[in-house]
Amino acid sequence: MKLANEAQVEQLREIGAYLRKRREDKSISINEIAAHTRIRPAFIQAIEEGNAEILPEAVFVQGFIRRYCDAIGVDGTTLTANFGDVFLPVVTENQSVDTEKKSSLYIPLAVPYIFLLAAASFGLFHILAPKQGGESAAQSKSTTNQKAVATFNASPSPTSSPTTSPSPSPLPVTTPLLNPSPTLSPISQVPEGVEVGIEVQDSSWIRVKVDGKTDFEGTLKKGDKKTWTAQKEVVIRSGNAGAILVSPNKQPATAMGTEGSVKEIKYTPETSTPTPTSTPTSAP
Repeated sequence: MKLANEAQVEQLREIGAYLRKRREDKSISINEIAAHTRIRPAFIQAIEEGNAEILPEAVFVQGFIRRYCDAIGVDGTTLTANFGDVFLPVVTENQSVDTEKKSSLYIPLAVPYIFLLAAASFGLFHILAPKQGGESAAQSKSTTNQKAVATFNASPSPTSSPTTSPSPSPLPVTTPLLNPSPTLSPISQVPEGVEVGIEVQDSSWIRVKVDGKTDFEGTLKKGDKKTWTAQKEVVIRSGNAGAILVSPNKQPATAMGTEGSVKEIKYTPETSTPTPTSTPTSAP
């Protein structure tokens, strides 16, 4: 950071000394300040020592000091305002000369508008010129075709002589054939997933597997209702098949089997008819 005079250097030193004293009073290290403010320790040390040579531009240093103040509990806005002369930009001799030159240069306001108008007219001419040329070429081609058709219609019918040169034929007019839209046969919708609902008519132990994983296992009481959904299959095993009414894919509910029998049935989305997996003779 470049300072204009010795007074600004002295102000920066006073700021740094004040911040260092407040930091040391609170027993806070430079590394702790750096970690909290994300400022390089070298910059923190340069601020405390008033070393402007290694510091960046004044606007960045002002931000560093405010974050430093926040870290140690000091009002950074008031501090930087009290020492505001340090952060004023330094105007060099070359910059002042350039400013004077720029202020002395005067361009009439009408000049830019004249250039804009000329550029717009030139662009519009180039946009319209190709279209006019294309329209003229199309009209010339149409006139030539009409003359050729009129000449053919006015000429007499040709005789069947092998040496007679064929008369020019008119330009054929092709009519585009419209392909009828193909009739798409209806695609049968494949059901996505399977939904199985049960209603318990009497106390029964059941185990339900959803896509190969056990989702429920226990004893249900009369009146209980449950529903399971799966992507591939739902397998239900009951210790009292006659007490379990099953409704696969919202079909009418039917009993899994006879009362007191042990039965296991697999339900899939392809069919509403249950697929028995096994019928053990003993209770689970």
